[in-house]
Amino acid sequence: MNQSPTLSTDRLIREPERKRLTSVCRTGAWELEQKGLFPKRRKLHPSGSTVCWLLSEINLWILEREVVNPS
Repeated sequence: MNQSPTLSTDRLIREPERKRLTSVCRTGAWELEQKGLFPKRRKLHPSGSTVCWLLSEINLWILEREVVNPS
């Protein structure tokens, strides 16, 4: 099976790790997601309610944040 390098090295993260990485509360992340300003959640199972995020998308979101007092 051929996988792109991103998918083979990427991983799914759950809510506690997403919150630890972004420092954004669950409600805040949901509100930003609804406005298209935060990565979309993914279902772990089609019929389940458990959600996760791709670590690469969270990391990209973090890198895109504006730097305070840029030099």
